[in-house]
Amino acid sequence: MHTRRDELAAFEMLTARSHFLAVQGKGKKWNAKGLVLQVLSNDLGIIRTGFTVTKKIHKSAVKRNRIKRRLRAIAADGLSTYAKPGYDYILVGRRETAVNDYNAILSDLKWCLKKLECYERPSAADIEG
Repeated sequence: MHTRRDELAAFEMLTARSHFLAVQGKGKKWNAKGLVLQVLSNDLGIIRTGFTVTKKIHKSAVKRNRIKRRLRAIAADGLSTYAKPGYDYILVGRRETAVNDYNAILSDLKWCLKKLECYERPSAADIEG
């Protein structure tokens, strides 16, 4: 049985500021109520992901970290199932990320993927588990 941690471990994490700036500067983004998704294609053929929540969203580091944990859970479930490989994905937290229902935020992620043309319909094998 796969856990969220296993799904997230399959992604390479973006940690360098230069990667975040490259996605922000050269990539595309789409705003939703629960999150902002920034996307840039990479030549690696894999999904790389990063997460950010600014102090503008909340001054408390505890609250920002809670939002990041929610984003990581959404990414583990949503990106592994619906995102096209070969892209860098940055999920940016919003105030609503902390309070919205999990399924609503997952729906926002899928909507953003579709709008940015990075949505990949899951195969029957993916759905069965």
